[in-house]
Amino acid sequence: MLAIFESILPIFLLVLLGVALRRSPLIDGTFWNGLEQCGYYVLFPALLFHTLARADFTSIDLHVVGMTAIGVVLLMCLFVLLLWPALRRIGVRAPAFSSLFQAATRWNSFIALAIADKLYGATGLTVVAVVMAAIIIPLNFINVSVLLWFSGAHRGYWQFTLRVISNPQIVSSALGVTVNLLGIPIYEPLMVAVGLVAQASLSLGLIAVGAGLKVRDAVRPRPMVLVGTAIKLIVFPVVMIGIATLVGIGGQPLVLLALSAAVPTAMNGYILAKKMGGDAELYAATATVQTAASFLTIPAVLLFAGQLAAG
Repeated sequence: MLAIFESILPIFLLVLLGVALRRSPLIDGTFWNGLEQCGYYVLFPALLFHTLARADFTSIDLHVVGMTAIGVVLLMCLFVLLLWPALRRIGVRAPAFSSLFQAATRWNSFIALAIADKLYGATGLTVVAVVMAAIIIPLNFINVSVLLWFSGAHRGYWQFTLRVISNPQIVSSALGVTVNLLGIPIYEPLMVAVGLVAQASLSLGLIAVGAGLKVRDAVRPRPMVLVGTAIKLIVFPVVMIGIATLVGIGGQPLVLLALSAAVPTAMNGYILAKKMGGDAELYAATATVQTAASFLTIPAVLLFAGQLAAG
């Protein structure tokens, strides 16, 4: 347990660095918006493309890993939706539920990729990137649909669909897989340049995660914050490990699937909640509590999955 804890400690130290820098007078506040946009449009897509274009897909049963990830995501989405009638009866409003749904189903791929890289290197990056490539499209479609439904704004769905399809993460993942599977040659200096950008993406991305946390909102968390945290950090990884074990996944892929399910929710859901009528403050508080709690829950999940993987 201590070894796992120490292996992921650098990742969370970078998140804490982001928290400190965001509140420090040393850096102008406008920097963070620029870093967020650079990460979204340049850094993260470069990492996905470079990882998937160079990945050795022959060593991993990608079909089973990808289908398992999609299946568990759909199962968790259904589970959270089924909670709505009970939550509505106790006074939970639609905007709060849509933010709960997002916080319970989205995942922070920056943290997942950073930990996977630290634990397993290129193999870890490949498995997590494959999981991302498999679930990005359905997960974004589902979350946008839930936000539209619970906000009552059913118009303009086609525009949101186009935005999802044109998502830089989706485009870069598709291009990386295409280049890899078809053996399309890429000018080596260009790939080296993309690789240099990819190397910077994880550390800067983790700092940006910390900068986006709303610490003040999480001091006295609302009950819905705790519900979203429990579902994401406990229920989600347990379901992922259970399903993956049932379909015969073991070894490193099992641990990496568990990691993908155990990371906290993504900060970009806050922007979506704000634009589409969700409870943005609830989402921000939940993301903050999840990130803090995951410092303890991720090592526990990895330890449990590792023991199962070892037989």
